[in-house]
Amino acid sequence: LSLGEAKNLPTYPGPNKMRDCYCTVNLDQEEVFRTKIVEKSLCPFYGEDFYCEIPRTFRHLSFYIFDRDVFRRDSIIGKVAIQKEDLQKYHNRDTWFQLQHVDADSEVQGKVHLELRLSEVITDTGVVCHKLATRVLECQGLPIVNGQCDPYATVTLAGPSRQSEAKKTKVKKKTNNPHFDEVFYFEVTRPSSYNKKSHFDIEDVDEVDKMEIRVDLWNASNLKFGDEFLGELRLPLKFLRQSSSYEAWYFLQPRDNGNKSLKPDDLGSLRLNVVYTEDHVFSSDYYSPLRDLLLKSADVEPVSASAAHILGEVCREKQEAAIPLVRLFLHYGRIVPFISAIANAEVKRTQDPNTIFRGNSLTSKCIDETMKLAGMHYLQVTLKPIIDEICQVHKPCEIDPVKLKDGENLENNRENLRQYVDRIFTVITKSGVSCPTVMCDIFFSLRESAAKRFQGDLDVRYTAVSSFIFLRFFAPAILSPNLFQLTPHHPDPQTSRTLTLISKTIQTLGSLSKSKSANFKESYMATFYDYFNEQKYADAVKNFLDLISSSGRRDHKSIEQPILLKEGFMIKRAQGRKRFGMKNFKKRWFRLTNHEFTYQKSKGDHPLCSIPIENILAVERLEEESFKMKNMFQVIQPERRVLYIQANNCVEAKDWIDILTKVSQCNKKRLTVYHPSAYLNGHWLCCKATADNTPGCTPCTGGLPANIQLDIDGDRETERIYSLFNLYMPKLEKMQEACGSKSVYDGPEEEEYSTFIIDDPKETYKTLKLIIEGVGTLEQEHAQYKRDKFKKTKYGSQEHPIGDKSFQTYIRQQSEISAHSI
Repeated sequence: LSLGEAKNLPTYPGPNKMRDCYCTVNLDQEEVFRTKIVEKSLCPFYGEDFYCEIPRTFRHLSFYIFDRDVFRRDSIIGKVAIQKEDLQKYHNRDTWFQLQHVDADSEVQGKVHLELRLSEVITDTGVVCHKLATRVLECQGLPIVNGQCDPYATVTLAGPSRQSEAKKTKVKKKTNNPHFDEVFYFEVTRPSSYNKKSHFDIEDVDEVDKMEIRVDLWNASNLKFGDEFLGELRLPLKFLRQSSSYEAWYFLQPRDNGNKSLKPDDLGSLRLNVVYTEDHVFSSDYYSPLRDLLLKSADVEPVSASAAHILGEVCREKQEAAIPLVRLFLHYGRIVPFISAIANAEVKRTQDPNTIFRGNSLTSKCIDETMKLAGMHYLQVTLKPIIDEICQVHKPCEIDPVKLKDGENLENNRENLRQYVDRIFTVITKSGVSCPTVMCDIFFSLRESAAKRFQGDLDVRYTAVSSFIFLRFFAPAILSPNLFQLTPHHPDPQTSRTLTLISKTIQTLGSLSKSKSANFKESYMATFYDYFNEQKYADAVKNFLDLISSSGRRDHKSIEQPILLKEGFMIKRAQGRKRFGMKNFKKRWFRLTNHEFTYQKSKGDHPLCSIPIENILAVERLEEESFKMKNMFQVIQPERRVLYIQANNCVEAKDWIDILTKVSQCNKKRLTVYHPSAYLNGHWLCCKATADNTPGCTPCTGGLPANIQLDIDGDRETERIYSLFNLYMPKLEKMQEACGSKSVYDGPEEEEYSTFIIDDPKETYKTLKLIIEGVGTLEQEHAQYKRDKFKKTKYGSQEHPIGDKSFQTYIRQQSEISAHSI
């Protein structure tokens, strides 16, 4: 959803006339999202996007505009309610909707399960009358009103000449899916002599046809205003003439109270853009051909001829393609090679190092999406504590002299803001070891590609990475913490302004541009930035970028110089290489780069020992009992060789373990088990095993999460990709034509073909042919599934209650298809 703006809201009745408004998004009556409050406006601009998986069935997607009231409950100005079956009409285009009046009697959701039975009863005197048994079985999906739902039902038999007294079920406490299972009896016709075989006497037929059974659902309220209406159902009895018993599910309906006198344009309008997709997912084997074709994308030469790249070319928005592609590649562990391939191709096409990864390309959208999925925990750990503090403490941080409130001091505000920026900058630049491995591996490949392409520009290896981690990850998360699950709601306007100022400064600090003050249009920001125009800030950014873009996968073709990650004195135990050498403890200078871990006698000496990063199979703590020494850890190498090291303190020990684990996380031969104690006097102290090559007895801790395990359904993502290919089939066919045209004709390109990137027409054509075949097969499967489902589906079932307009539309479509095929 994109929530744009509202226009021409009614004026506030007070002297001010302006309103403080926010907008909520609701599935039926359940709020799922809320925008920020726009103060003092009758035409508020929101400009907010919201994306969600819809976890349940719903009937309406509703938008409510509220006016904030500090003292009482916020008041509703109006609403827009779009029926589920109408969402396709507005798919992916900006639309203005008139706001409608909100009436408690029209706010309805949920369904009810009823059984009706009409029977003849012979009385003691031998006369016949007709009785109706109404069984209220259960309800589902009732709304929760003010945090509670204590529902009950009333049942009434009504006709032109009489209305029975309402009969009431028990109240079911604290549930919006109540089970009643209560039966109510009503007398329908007058007693008559038992000589007719029809259900009714002739004189009663008309009267019965006019009768209806009414079921009303209520929420039992403790408030003095009375119980709240939840919805009703009106059923004419004439349909029981065909069958004396009937059982079905029904959607509850709003009460028609004739309140139609108000003009729809009294309340203003709301601009929305809704993209609604619904996927029907088959079992795994259906998707094998298309999925295999997509997963091969990273290995296709050139990558522009791959299925995944083609999806990015034909989709209207790159984001549409990026979301399912990233999730699919993450699920199958292929995201790093895929992003490396498309990033490398993009860098080759880039002419100016200053514009690297600045466009909204498939590469940048895929990296954004990967960071959002894999980096969510990282953001929480790094930023949440300080963001929470900023939201709770409300320190004044406004540094624009024009916007200062009465009584605020500009210098104090500057100092408050400076402290916040300093603290956030420090937590970010010290968080390198927590950065998820999958992100580090992507940054490593970006750095490599950029450095090879622009060998004369030494800064490009930093800007290629900072353009993502600072500009597209940390800065947006600080600016809108609610979108990154750092806060539950939009911050208030003052906090939002503070976060905006912090985000701007952090973005500029991370950009490493030469003339930073020139980045700011506002003079007050340029003045404030002078606090941070010191070399130590640039150095901290570079060190941080070095750490997160180094990788355990050492590439021998790399043009990178080794990056120093950490160094310092520690004590190590001799590894016993010499047969008669003493296994004593010595102080050594340790040095870790992204290529190797070494130690030497003193800083600057020739290394006495060098362990390539790929030979670090595990890094774990060592139990104190081994050598009666604290703060020890072990670096385990091939053939069970272990280097035991003692750090100076517990913090340093943790730092070394974290950073060593980080750089060796991707090693293919990493161990899964280890010995938490040393091998001494002919046995392992932990498990008492005597052979020194016995496999470990304890599972490795693995340090930081290597790859975030995401709950992703690969089949579902493939189905989404199939739907996109199907939607853009005309473009796929046009791309095929473009390949054919390029293969035989080298002249100026036809304009309709120039939008596609086609490096190798033959390879691209081959892939397109396979995509179109795969999509065609899946399309046939879907058509068959719909036909089968149509035959089996019962109107009035729990899945398709009576009153389900989308199902009625579906039935009409299927009937038209059947008629057409006949």
